[in-house]
Amino acid sequence: MYEYVDIHSHILSGADDGAKDSEMSMKMLKLAEEDGIRRIILTPHNKPMHHNPAPSGIKKRVDSLQEILDRNKIQIRLYPGSELYYRSELVELLDKKKVCTMADSSYILVEFNPMDDFDYIRNGIYQLMAGGYRPILAHIERYSKICAVYAHAEELANMGCCLQVNAGSIMGDYGYQAKYFTRRMLKHRLVHFVATDAHDDKRRKPVLNECARLIGRKYGEKYAEKLLYGNPLKIFEDEFIGNDYV
Repeated sequence: MYEYVDIHSHILSGADDGAKDSEMSMKMLKLAEEDGIRRIILTPHNKPMHHNPAPSGIKKRVDSLQEILDRNKIQIRLYPGSELYYRSELVELLDKKKVCTMADSSYILVEFNPMDDFDYIRNGIYQLMAGGYRPILAHIERYSKICAVYAHAEELANMGCCLQVNAGSIMGDYGYQAKYFTRRMLKHRLVHFVATDAHDDKRRKPVLNECARLIGRKYGEKYAEKLLYGNPLKIFEDEFIGNDYV
């Protein structure tokens, strides 16, 4: 049995709208360990006009939290990252190392406004790729203009953009449309990552096991392992993730 890797989470306390304090962070991490998650990239929001933690601050807090896990013998390895809200100067911020990539790789987790036009999303992704970065589009099921035209998701994948969906969306936690769209993407092998996007220990928990079992049952165990283990490992090695779906 493979170990789950979660590439999208909001577990660092006080960094954004995720864990409100260190106690909640620990509750979330204990839930993740019980669920079979063994590696987590911590991805606090980074948005314009917000007080965002600097990369050095994120890494320091990740190291501090890792020490607490180690002392409590919680079997999870933590890595620094960010969920970057797209803006035109993002490549410049990345080049100047003012924002975090994923686990110090060339991969970046990027989000847009849910109502942004597809052309704006596609052009933003292209700009990031032209800058030498490997974008992972966070929770693609939230973008109304992509959900409305399924071919848009295919176009992004064919461009080389990695697509991430939330486990809760697949399980129907966020309504029928998100469930239908994410399962259609899984059926056509367009998903590169399934992650928790965990924000707390109650409604948006860091759990993947139930979703992994569903994916394995409906779409194949090899594909489930690729989404929850194989592709995430390529982030840590900074290796190319293609569309060679199983």
